[in-house]
Amino acid sequence: MPKAYEVITDAPRRTRGALLRDNHRHQWEKDRARRPLTTRAATGATEHETGLQVRDLVFHARYREVAAPRELADVFGVPAGILLLERTYRTRCAAESAPFSLVTSYLVRDMIAANPDLLDDANEPWPGGTQNQLYTVGIEVGRVEERVTARPPTRREARELGLPPGTSVLLLRKTSYDVTDRVVDLSEVTLPGDRAELLFTTSLERW
Repeated sequence: MPKAYEVITDAPRRTRGALLRDNHRHQWEKDRARRPLTTRAATGATEHETGLQVRDLVFHARYREVAAPRELADVFGVPAGILLLERTYRTRCAAESAPFSLVTSYLVRDMIAANPDLLDDANEPWPGGTQNQLYTVGIEVGRVEERVTARPPTRREARELGLPPGTSVLLLRKTSYDVTDRVVDLSEVTLPGDRAELLFTTSLERW
């Protein structure tokens, strides 16, 4: 199978649609949220993390409105049953069949309804991603929390991600808060354990 990406370092080489997810991505996305359309459209988070170009990628998005189950309602601090916009994303290298990850994102519909373009998956891929989408309705992301766990894949996950037998998946739950500490986006990302790497860099203030 053709190699989608290689990192030339002393570390083991990662191939097959490899993804390096660095927590600096959130500031990178925020910095771009208010940039001109031409800048936002030139590259996105996937290109940033894989080293691929837009022309190398195949992207798919599907939106649907769902009634919030109790767990998600509690996360957003809204009544159960309120409408959420569920967004499912799959992005892969054009030379491969398996996506980099399985992504499902939730937004409170009423929170973004002022911009009807945000309710239509035909507008994907959206230049500037979710942070720009939220910016169009006056929402500024203030912080992002990410929680990572691991487990064996379900049969569907193993099939969709093209996982070799015995490979685990990494489950990343990303919660985005606005500057008033309100949850504005919840994303659940399933990453293939054989070709995903998570890098968390913590900058410490000097004494």
